[in-house]
Parts: sequence; C-alpha cells; structure tokens
Amino acid sequence: MATFGRSLFNVGHANRIRKHLVQCLCSRHGQPTESPIQLKGRDLLTLQNYKAEEIKYLLWVASDLKERIKHKKEHLPLLQGKSLAMIFEKRSTRTRISTETGFALLGGHPCFLTLQDIHLGINESITDTARVLSTMTDAILARVYKQGDLEMLAQEATIPVINGLSDSDHPIQILADYLTLQEHYGSLKGLTLSWIGDGNNVLNSIMLSAAKFGMDLHIATPKGFEPDPIVIQIAQDYSRKYCTKLFITTNPLEAANGANVLITDTWISMGQEEEKQKRLKTFHGYQITMETCKVAAPDWTFLHCLPRKPEEVDDEVFYSPQSLVFQEAENRKWTIMAVMVSLLADYSPQLQKPTF
Repeated sequence: MATFGRSLFNVGHANRIRKHLVQCLCSRHGQPTESPIQLKGRDLLTLQNYKAEEIKYLLWVASDLKERIKHKKEHLPLLQGKSLAMIFEKRSTRTRISTETGFALLGGHPCFLTLQDIHLGINESITDTARVLSTMTDAILARVYKQGDLEMLAQEATIPVINGLSDSDHPIQILADYLTLQEHYGSLKGLTLSWIGDGNNVLNSIMLSAAKFGMDLHIATPKGFEPDPIVIQIAQDYSRKYCTKLFITTNPLEAANGANVLITDTWISMGQEEEKQKRLKTFHGYQITMETCKVAAPDWTFLHCLPRKPEEVDDEVFYSPQSLVFQEAENRKWTIMAVMVSLLADYSPQLQKPTF
C-alpha cells in the first residue's frame, strides 16, 4: 500500500513538473498560461459561491475582452446564435446598457423583459417562467427585489442565471469595481477599501469577496444601518482565512483612515423612497468630502456605482482626478461580457493574466 501511494505520488509529481514546464514555455512565447478554471454552465448569484481564483478568472477574461475588442478592434462573435433573457423588476441605466450592448457585441440577442412584458410571479409562477425561458434562451439575467426569487429561478432553470441586482447582493457591480482598481493600481492585493454609507447589497458583495484578493476592508455605517449580521460573520471568517483586516465603525473618518479606496453608494435605494427624510437625517455627516480624503492614503481613489446624489459625495471629490467612477461605469460592460462568455462559451483568454 505504501509503495502504491509513493508510486502514485511520483507520477503526480512528474505530471505537475511537466505541466509547469509547459506553462513556462508558453509564458516565454507570450501565450497565456493554461487555466484550469471552468465556469461554463454555472450560475452567478453571489460572489460567496465563487472561489478567489474563479473571480480572478472572470476579471482576466474582462481584461482580455476589453483589450481585444476595444483597443485592438477585433471582432469576437463568441455568443453568435445565443439569446439572453433580461428580467428587470427595477429600472437601470448601467446594468441594462452594459448587458444589452455587450451581449449584442458578442453576436448574441438580448431580450429585455419588464413586469409589463412577462407574467413573472403574477399570472405565472417563477418556476414555470424559469422552465419556459430555459427552452427559448441560453441564459437569464435578473434584476429583482428578492434574492429568493433569483434562487428559485436558478433552481428551476436549466440554463445559467445571473444576478443583475437583488436586495442582498450586486455581484456584477463589484466585478467592475475590482477591474477598475486592478487597472489603476496594477494589483488588488494589499489595498484597503473604505466603505462609508449604508450597509446595503453592494457592501454585502464587497464583504463576500474583498478578502479573497487580500484586501482589507473598513466599514462606517450609521447605527441601525449596519451590514447583515450573517454577512458580517462570513466576512470575518474570510478575513481570518485570508489574513486580512475587517474593521467596522460608525465613524466615517475612522473608516477612511489610511484607505486606498473610498467607496459609497446611494443612501436611498429603490423601494426606500418613503424613508428619504429619515435617512437623510440619519446619514448626515457621512458625505465624502476632501476632508474625508485628507485622512486616506496619499494614493486614494474614489468609487461610486451610480447614480450619485450630492449628499453622498460632493462635487470636488466626485469630479476629481482621483475619482474613477466613469471608468468604473464603463467596466460594467466588460465584466458582464466576461461573465456571459465564461458561463456560455468555451473561451481561453489570449492576454497574459494580470496581477491580482
């Protein structure tokens, strides 16, 4: 038995050496190294379900598509003949435009569906809708209120389901954020992110992924608007696993102290309009200004997923050279394209893998 185990180890060791040599030769000749990541057929409901290397792979594909299509002007009909059902319970600018134009640019046909167009959960159950769409389209992107509705779609559909936003998660936004930061800083590892604002779905997605890149996270929210306790526990577990720092406070300046990236979002999400006056009063003092930036790291940058209100961040910061918000918005397109290509096609990036 011991001899068999030793023999198996030797064979495996030899195979690993052989694979490493092939990768080194490919790298010397400017070809991308082999990637074992296979995401075809997967759902993307939350980044919690994706390993660090899988998220990095999505960003790699996004960088690759951006370079080949935008800069090299290549025509890549990778999704020719495929169709995408886009279910939108909530209005959107960036999610809709990035998905529609991105899917079409790749040769596919996006179908935009609001609650006025289909019977989702009204005259037809989510189960039946998922099964019908599975016979007519190749994937579903759903922007909904309830995460549970997404999970039901994914459970009943036989095609990939992508979270375009829910009340508890916004994974495709965070992919765009990370691509933007990688482009700006050259690497994500070692960065400190500072979230100042509401403990909402966007923050949840950051908490479920930042540590996987070796990034520290500082969070400042008003009392009563903290992140979900379950998400906090998961983020703490990730922080221990990846040896990063998670710091939660109610003081915006404490959260901003030494941070490389200052991030905020709307204080009043869709469906919370009746709480507007209460929220504006509660979030007083949480506006990001140049006073906030003074305690951040010298190389600080600013992110906001948009749309933005002046009470969240003043014009001086929002339109400053350190603000990456419009690059961040553009990267919504390249990252959602990367998600769709990875879940629907057999594709290997041609660009050398970026440093993360």
